[in-house]
Amino acid sequence: MGLTRARIAVDAMGGDYAPAEIVLGAIRAKEELNADILLVGDPDQIKASVSSPDSLRQIEIVPAEGTVEMHEEPLSALRRKPKASINVSMELVKQGRADAVVSAGHSGAAMAAALLRLGRLKGIDRPAIGAVFPTVIAGKSVLILDVGANVDCRSRFLEQFALMGSIYSQYAFGVDRPKVGLLNIGEEPSKGNDLSVTTHQALADSQTVNFVGNAEGRDVLSGDFDVIVCDGFIGNVLLKFAEAVGEAALQILREELPRGILGKLGVMLLKGNLRRIKQRVDHAEHGGALLLGVAGIAVISHGSSQSPSIFNAVRLAQEAVDNEVLAHIRARYQQVTTQ
Repeated sequence: MGLTRARIAVDAMGGDYAPAEIVLGAIRAKEELNADILLVGDPDQIKASVSSPDSLRQIEIVPAEGTVEMHEEPLSALRRKPKASINVSMELVKQGRADAVVSAGHSGAAMAAALLRLGRLKGIDRPAIGAVFPTVIAGKSVLILDVGANVDCRSRFLEQFALMGSIYSQYAFGVDRPKVGLLNIGEEPSKGNDLSVTTHQALADSQTVNFVGNAEGRDVLSGDFDVIVCDGFIGNVLLKFAEAVGEAALQILREELPRGILGKLGVMLLKGNLRRIKQRVDHAEHGGALLLGVAGIAVISHGSSQSPSIFNAVRLAQEAVDNEVLAHIRARYQQVTTQ
C-alpha cells in the first residue's frame, strides 16, 4: 500500500459538463477521499465554476490552454495544442508531480497523450481500456478489457490483456487467483472467428493466467469470471449497451414505483435498498475505465460524466495508485520475459 496520499491530476476542461461538474467531483474527492488534487485547465474558468473560492482551498490549479474537441483527430490536435489540458495532465505524471490522471474528455486523445507522454510498459504491444462491471453477486465486479482502445486485435494482444487484467484484479480487488474468460459466441473451444479460436488455445496453454474458458454474453455479469478479454470493437459495444441497460433499469424502476401517499411511504421504507440498486447498476458509480499498459495510471471517464462519476473516477485512480498496480504489472512482465 502507498505510504503517501495519491496525487491525482484531473483534466478540468474535458467532458460535456466541464469545467463545473468536473471541478465539483474533484472537490468532493479532495474532501471525502483525502486525495491531493491538481485541477488542470483554464484557471479563470475553474474559479468561475464554483460558488465559493474557499472550496478550492488546498487544491492546486495547473494552468493549461484549450482542450481537444470531440470532432478533432487526436494525434494532430495534440501536436497543434501542446498545452491542452490532457497533454499537461499527462506531463504532470511524467514529471512525477502526479500519480494518475482522470479525464472525461476525448478518449482517443487521452489514450494518445498517454502513449506520447508516458509510453508503453515494456512487454506490452497495445494498451487496453479496462472497465469495471457489476455482477449479480453483491460486492463482486468483473473487469472487461479491451472496451475501445483497439478495434482490431491479434491473439498476443488479448493474452497481454488477460495478464494485465489478472494483475489488476488481484491487487485492486483482492482476488487471489482471478478467473479469466474469453468473450465468445459459445463455450466450445472451436466456436467463434479465427481470432477467438487462436486466442482460446493460447490462453489455455498459458502458464501466467488462470484461464477458465469462453464467456458468452449471458456470462458477463454472472460473477463466474473476474476478468473477460475481447477486442475493443466488441468491448465498446458491450460497454455502451451495459450503460444503457443500467439507465433503462433505473428509469423503469422510477416509473413503476407506486404514486401517492402509499408510494412515498414505500420509497421511504425502501430508500436503502433503492440506493444500493442504483450503486450496482448506474455506470456513474464506477467512475470510468482504466487505461492499462502505459507507464502511468490513467482513468478515462464517460464524456457525459457529472460530479458523482468524476468523484468515483478519482477513487478508481486512487485505488490503482495505493495498490501499486503499475509496479505489479511491471514486475510480472519482467518475471515473464526472464523465464
